[in-house]
Order: sequence, then structure tokens, then C-alpha cells
Amino acid sequence: QVQLVESGGGLVQAGGSLRLSCVVSGGTVNSHVMGWFRQAPGKEREFVVAITWSGTYYGDSVKGRFTISRDNAKNTVYLQMNSLKFEDTGVYYCAARSSSLSRTYYYYDWGRYDYWGQGTQVTVSS
Repeated sequence: QVQLVESGGGLVQAGGSLRLSCVVSGGTVNSHVMGWFRQAPGKEREFVVAITWSGTYYGDSVKGRFTISRDNAKNTVYLQMNSLKFEDTGVYYCAARSSSLSRTYYYYDWGRYDYWGQGTQVTVSS
């Protein structure tokens, strides 16, 4: 059973940076599609980024500011978040799925992921 554990959230001022981590157990980061989603209070879960065998895909709202990476030796995926904005506030979830999808936009759908972490809170003060 794959388990995901996020960390690195916190309170940061607008314009600041944070790096989130997602440690994977029961599987390996390079044998799964890895993604990050976020959810603000009262809003639906939103796609942030996915790293797949065919490419890396970012949500429009984070392009140019967020970067996903993975460390196979540490079995960890990172989300580097720069130039943070108030609207980036929310709970950030790490997600994984075991197989690729036939359409890029399928990765934007949180329902297509098999495994989830418990989430880590990111709060950006304006």
C-alpha cells in the first residue's frame, strides 16, 4: 500500500517562498505519476502540477512560480513555491497514481489519482 506524507507547509508573507515535501512509502516515486493539488476553504480541489513519464504539467495559476521535482534516492517529491500570493493559500495534497493517462488533461482531475497524503496547510498573508 502506497502511503504519502506531506510536510513543509506554514505561514509566509506574500512574495515569499516555501518548499513542500512528499515522502513516499510502499512504492517508488519514479514508478508513479506524482501530483500536487490544493484546496482553499469553500472551494473545490484544484490541480497544481503533475510529473509523469511523458512530461510535467502545471496549472495555469502556478506556471512560472512553482516547480515540482523528485529525488529518487530519497523517494520524495518536492514542490518549490516562489512568489507566493494570497490566493495560493490552502491545504496542499500530494497524490499518486500507478499508471499513465491517455490525455494530458486527465491529470488535472483529482479523481484519477489512487493515493493521497493527509495534506499540509499553506497560508500566505497579504
